Amino acid sequence: MVSPSFAIQTTGLRKAFGDNVAVRGLTLEVPAGEVFGFLGPNGAGKTTSIKMLLGLVAPTAGTGQVLGAPVGDRAARTQVGFLPEHFRFHDWLTAEEFLTLHGRLYNMPAPRLRARLSDLLERVGLMSFRRKTLRTFSKGMLQRIGLAQALINDPALVFLDEPTSGLDPVGRRLVRDIIRDLRARGTTVFLNSHLLSEVEITCDRVAFIKHGEVVHLSPLKTLLEGETRVTVRAGRLTPEILAGLAGLGRDMRADGSQVTLTIEGEAALPGLARYLVEQGAELYALTPQRLALEDLFIQIVGTDGGL
Repeated sequence: MVSPSFAIQTTGLRKAFGDNVAVRGLTLEVPAGEVFGFLGPNGAGKTTSIKMLLGLVAPTAGTGQVLGAPVGDRAARTQVGFLPEHFRFHDWLTAEEFLTLHGRLYNMPAPRLRARLSDLLERVGLMSFRRKTLRTFSKGMLQRIGLAQALINDPALVFLDEPTSGLDPVGRRLVRDIIRDLRARGTTVFLNSHLLSEVEITCDRVAFIKHGEVVHLSPLKTLLEGETRVTVRAGRLTPEILAGLAGLGRDMRADGSQVTLTIEGEAALPGLARYLVEQGAELYALTPQRLALEDLFIQIVGTDGGL
């Protein structure tokens, strides 16, 4: 199959369960080879959207393509890996048997499967547990074997739904390293995670969804560099100077000689300093602080949840 420019494309993808509309109209494009963050509050339709893209749930309306083929296409699905948020693995199988089963479901040749199995067990730190049954695994170990399962077929596109859930800091770092390796190999990673600090470290672009619709989509670097929170410490701050300062940004708060406000990126800092000096203020400090992804998340989707 020829590699398409976009790993995922959807137009107005919708899913309703009776009167309950889980996804109103998902329109999305994910270029091949990038790590894409899919963010939204609980109930925003993220998991249902992923299930539609995987062909596990039929859309009520709209269209979508995955790896250049219609959603649900069997040939395309052989190139897709998936780690669900809530998994129920065959706990009577050993780690080796479990991965072998999934490799056979992909019709992988035996020699390739054996090599891939050993490589992945080593990669997720479970080689010494290869002959242990999954019922003896901790939650973190199950998360790791689930990640190995999602990669067993060397997929072109991987869906990771909360991949760091239940992992300690060492496990989260391992997942980050694997995602970086996948990006370096040209694999597309579709990441849904509530740990925004992890998204901030790993993703190239992010989409924020609410009520099953994309409300904002941006390269992550542009998003994080787009706004800066500034703390100004200065003397002689007259009401007229404060009024002018408020016009240079937004969400301004003044408390004596200290003022905080949000400006459009660090490029606006020199103009801010110049204004204060020209107006006769005594400028002692100008401290910028970029907004974290968590702050931007709240700004974009609000705090009322996804219902």
